[in-house]
Amino acid sequence: MSLPPGFLEELRSRVSLTSLIGRTVQWDQRKSNQAKGDMWAPCPFHQEKTASFHVLDKEGYYYCFGCHAKGDAITFLRETENLSFLEAVEEIARQAGMTLPARDPGLQKQMDTHSVLSEVMEKAVRYFRMMLKTHTGREAVLYLERRALNEKTQVRFDIGYAPNRRQDLLEALTDQGVREEQLIECGLCIAPESGGTPYDRFRDRIMFPIRDSRGRCIAFGGRAMDENASAKYLNSPETVLFDKGRSLYNISPARSALGKKHPLIVSEGYMDVIALSQAGFETAIAPLGTAITENQLQMMWRLHPEPVVALDGDAAGMRAAYRLIDVALPQIDANRALRFVLMPEGQDPDDVIQAGGAGAFQALLDDALPMVDLMWRQASEGQNFDSPERKFALEVVLQNKTRLIKDAGLRRNYETALREKRWSFFRSQASTNYATPSKRALRAEPVTQMTKASRLAAREGFSAGHLKESIIVAALINCPKAVESMVDDLQGFDFHTSEYGEVLRVLCLNLPQTREDAETQVSEAVGKKVLEMLWSENLVHVTPCIKYPEDVEMTVITVQAELQKLAVERGLAAELEEVSRGAGQGIDDTSVWRITRAVEAKNNALEPTSEDQASYNTAENGARINRLEKDGWDKLLSEISFSKEKK
Repeated sequence: MSLPPGFLEELRSRVSLTSLIGRTVQWDQRKSNQAKGDMWAPCPFHQEKTASFHVLDKEGYYYCFGCHAKGDAITFLRETENLSFLEAVEEIARQAGMTLPARDPGLQKQMDTHSVLSEVMEKAVRYFRMMLKTHTGREAVLYLERRALNEKTQVRFDIGYAPNRRQDLLEALTDQGVREEQLIECGLCIAPESGGTPYDRFRDRIMFPIRDSRGRCIAFGGRAMDENASAKYLNSPETVLFDKGRSLYNISPARSALGKKHPLIVSEGYMDVIALSQAGFETAIAPLGTAITENQLQMMWRLHPEPVVALDGDAAGMRAAYRLIDVALPQIDANRALRFVLMPEGQDPDDVIQAGGAGAFQALLDDALPMVDLMWRQASEGQNFDSPERKFALEVVLQNKTRLIKDAGLRRNYETALREKRWSFFRSQASTNYATPSKRALRAEPVTQMTKASRLAAREGFSAGHLKESIIVAALINCPKAVESMVDDLQGFDFHTSEYGEVLRVLCLNLPQTREDAETQVSEAVGKKVLEMLWSENLVHVTPCIKYPEDVEMTVITVQAELQKLAVERGLAAELEEVSRGAGQGIDDTSVWRITRAVEAKNNALEPTSEDQASYNTAENGARINRLEKDGWDKLLSEISFSKEKK
């Protein structure tokens, strides 16, 4: 539609922006100056408690200092009510008492068609409501009573009934002057392919009007009374009025209720929305028989920055949630997110309310999960990660998900959160075996009461185990590039020195590249005292890999060796403890064999391996000299000589 010059300017000047927006927000009277038309309120586009939404009536402009939403009256109506540009202009003109200029004939015809068909739909609403109150609708009334929907709720949602007769609606509305072609165009009747008289689409069904953001009926949903019906729920087809992917059930009342105590709640169907609204959750909406689309997500986010998705607690409900994650990930940012309510197995929101009342559903809302938790659940649930390949496959799946996030900062936060979940998950599994393959597999045992009461836990005196843990942590802080190749080994091992376990968690989650970065991250997360405790161990400083912080391979070899020693030592301790607990019944041959194997594993781990990884030079007297140690010695002599020359 082409509008004459100056029309929009006059339209904006004729409408009060504060009056228009004031129907949606609650002004902050302490901050606002009504006389000057300078108003402040909590933003209607994102959830907040402070008044950061600023409206300047004289300029006809609004701006939010929180989410940066901005625009004029037309923009506000388009964003909050999901209107087209022309619809927004018409609404403002109506409020301002202005007449729109002559339209393009084709566009005028289209608008007239919409208006006529909307009237036909409202006549159908009234007809179905009337049928519910007759003897014909008695079974439907009883069904609604069994679902605990009171009369007030039925009236509020205009619930009706379509009789089980082939042409009841057709005859009733044609008697009122509606043409058959209009009933077909609305999707209320079907024209037989073979020709002949059209017939009603909805028969023997409880009828739920579907309305747009302006409250106009654009479609119907029908719930079959016959439990053996081929389709339990039947929606109107796509029409000139109804686009499934751009419509949401109950959107207009839900929008009006926002800003109160409940967030925007996304449920699966009509009955869930109605039951939630009756229980006090008036901000409930639902998609219309299809998976939530990108357009529907955008509509939700225009109403609320973090809708809560409450789908049915069955396999189909979880699949719908996982599909929604894939749709949402490319669109989320700091002001657009989702949370998920997990229904009890086999229940939907209506079932929860029927069983436990509004309080039961509120408890679920309070425990709503962020989207990252469901991403982890989808990737890990029911999987077996007993090999490096399977663990890597999990990592690839999560990486592919996070790559969908366009906002770089948010993507980094998701990656960190998922690394932390991966760390916690594999730490709980704790199944890495550090003994040699030819020996009996010895697991790193969890901290026992005996260990908690030891001098190690009390940090009194010297402990060889504590020293080994110190060497591991010091080596990885000194050469943090080695951490990335050892994440699986480290997250499967239990450190008895709790501070060191936390240090390893920080390193594995953040993957620093330099010692300076590693120490900074550890200090911020755990505190400087743990570093002071670590570097106070004199024996730590003589560990070869500490002298060569750039040698990633040596660091990995050193750490793996210390992990293996700790594993077999704890395995032997666990065997001895178990045998000692059963000593009252005598020690049998099996116990002796187990202890012998554990001692052999310990001795093998503590003895030098047959495959020495170090490189050697041969001295004049035939003695072998470690090449790294010799290089270090030569470097030290060179530095001393250089210092003397300078003097």
